[in-house]
Amino acid sequence: MATIKDIAQMAGVSIATVSRVLNYDTSLSVSDETKKRIFEAAEELSYKKKPARKQESGKIALLQWYTEQEELADLYYMSIRLGVENQCRQQGIQVAKYFQDNYEELNEEEIQGLIAIGKFSKKQVSELRKLTKNIVFVDTSPDEEKFDSIVIDFERATKKVLDHFILTGHEKIGYIGGREVFKDKTSIIEDQRETTFKSYLTEKGLLNELFMYVGNFSADDGHALMKRAIHEHGDLLPTAFFAGNDSLAVGALRALLEEGIAVPDRVNIIGVNDISISKYVFPSLSTVKVYTEIMGETAVDTLLERIAGRKIAKKIFIATDLIIRNSSF
Repeated sequence: MATIKDIAQMAGVSIATVSRVLNYDTSLSVSDETKKRIFEAAEELSYKKKPARKQESGKIALLQWYTEQEELADLYYMSIRLGVENQCRQQGIQVAKYFQDNYEELNEEEIQGLIAIGKFSKKQVSELRKLTKNIVFVDTSPDEEKFDSIVIDFERATKKVLDHFILTGHEKIGYIGGREVFKDKTSIIEDQRETTFKSYLTEKGLLNELFMYVGNFSADDGHALMKRAIHEHGDLLPTAFFAGNDSLAVGALRALLEEGIAVPDRVNIIGVNDISISKYVFPSLSTVKVYTEIMGETAVDTLLERIAGRKIAKKIFIATDLIIRNSSF
């Protein structure tokens, strides 16, 4: 495993700066560019190095539904993007990279295909379809009859966490989650983690909606939501929390530690994604590992199949693993 020292050397900053950035220390004043270098270094060092392959020709577009700044708040999408870029380098493919706030410029590109990372409305999908017939969506499946997609079964991932909590004796289980809206504001996006949390704990007779807190998928919201839960429930605070992603979980951990609440002795917390920073926070974060590098690699390979002539759409599910570290038993 790469160390904080390795990340610091690759990013060109001090070890102390790396440690504080990875733990989302809000008292630290550093630029977004410095944060980006640190987060990307952490992701790059977590990937397995592969030998270069024979250079091929071709150019594809990579569209990230986040802006660059939003990507720093939720590293899940950064990690998928880097997986795509690494695989393209291995395949000798040129990549034209776009974020949500400049994707109109895609019209000017001559591309063979498109990898779209994130959530896109029906209107946006229709616009992208005009650019190329070869599209792979990652983390969403807008129409599995027409488009290739690489997705995670978040229903199964959520049940893994809840089953673990129940098997280890927890009866009061809380939720720290986020909700997203399509960038064109056409509708709120239903989150499978939240809906599964409610339905599965209802089935088990353990749901208490007063223990559910929802904001945005960021460390700042995880911190604020956990503070609210602590102040509202006091000694009756749940003994376990499922966080919808690792950024939320890191913020929630910081709130618990600030309030002097022992983790995991008093409160267990498990996140989702296993982004590279999860192993560096204190205590190290238990999480559902999402293989973002494999998602990126698979997206590239699937797009190359499309470009080569495959007509039938594929929907590919990437497996997940529950990883128990020091934030839970």
